[in-house]
Amino acid sequence: MQVIKYPSKETWQQLSQRPSQSLEEIEKVVSPILDDIKLRGDAALFEYAEKFDKARISNLLVTEEEITTAIATVDVGLKNAIDIAYKNILYFHQQQQTKAEIIETSAGVFCWRKSLPIDKVGVYIPGGTAPLFSTVLMLAIPAKIAGCSEVVLCSPPNQDGKINPVILYAANLCGVHKIFKVGGAQAIAAMAFGTPTIPQVYKIFGPGNQYVTAAKQLVNKSGTAIDMPAGPSEVLVIGDDESRPDFIAADLLAQAEHGIDSQVIFVTTEEMYLNLVHFAIDEQLKTLGRKSIAEKALENSKMILLKNLDDAIAFSNVYAPEHLILQTRNAEELANQVSNAGSVFIGHYTPESVGDYASGTNHTLPTNGFAKAYSGVSLDSFQKKITFQKMEKAGLENIGPAVELMAENEGLTAHKNAVTIRLKNEK
Repeated sequence: MQVIKYPSKETWQQLSQRPSQSLEEIEKVVSPILDDIKLRGDAALFEYAEKFDKARISNLLVTEEEITTAIATVDVGLKNAIDIAYKNILYFHQQQQTKAEIIETSAGVFCWRKSLPIDKVGVYIPGGTAPLFSTVLMLAIPAKIAGCSEVVLCSPPNQDGKINPVILYAANLCGVHKIFKVGGAQAIAAMAFGTPTIPQVYKIFGPGNQYVTAAKQLVNKSGTAIDMPAGPSEVLVIGDDESRPDFIAADLLAQAEHGIDSQVIFVTTEEMYLNLVHFAIDEQLKTLGRKSIAEKALENSKMILLKNLDDAIAFSNVYAPEHLILQTRNAEELANQVSNAGSVFIGHYTPESVGDYASGTNHTLPTNGFAKAYSGVSLDSFQKKITFQKMEKAGLENIGPAVELMAENEGLTAHKNAVTIRLKNEK
């Protein structure tokens, strides 16, 4: 990790840059795949399964029999752990439901806003070296609470033509049964454009590699909504002289093992912690199963020494991390100064891992600085808000003259007339 001591505020923006990505070259690979799926549908999907996943499949849809067989192979202890996570995620997202409240803005003028589900949503779940069954919970649970009528799940098959059984267990637990053996950019295309087998959806959710990310961005341009701009995972940890170096190292490595393009940042007010955390990282690396991936990610990462915690939180707000961990004294007070972050983890006993799996919050979060303007996935992500208004005649008489005058001064006489004709009506 690069060590930077007392950088001036003028350099903070530059220090906040993530590892550069060249989407242009990736899109050159992805665009023809999208066009091919749009043109040839299922036939192209079978070919890409063999080409990219080394899987010969005869049916894209996972059958109920396959689901039942796969679920039986999942360890009971793991099922119980997933059930705990399910319960917490369900409860947290259920509390996000709101009721429409009718507001009388003026006498006889009534306005309200109603949350309605997005009818058809697609969920992409990676299934390679790290099959993200936890993401099934994070996306399918709020989709079901929102009342989405159709939830389509795509995940790549292994070489035997099967989807990871734990992914199928989580999907079944969430009541998702339209599950398809499709991975990569081709899965995004299938959900965006529809094929004879895979239904077209209105919005696509879920993480993925650089090809999946590029595909989501491209279909977004053609009219399919996506959850948010995505990029490599990241964390920023703030520590002081009350921090545990081994805790900090563990949190940094937990994020670094996501991928070689992940970035982890450690910000501290204590110079001695630069060495203490570095040593702890080296020790913990020895036992990691994804050591080589974490080591590559650490090459993109930084340790930053700042004068005080006010500067530390100010730097964090410039960086706008996906995950922010506050391992400091008075961490809760410090959290009140956060303005830009995807999700915040407060205190020494709140590792980012709990948010990834089972605390209840959603782990689908904005990266690459987008936390300055975007929120993480929530119940709202699976709903659209529709406003309603109802006018009594007295209400139109109350605000109509103002509307007439405003419309006239904008040169929109038909707008004015829509009010005038009613005000002249004596009924």
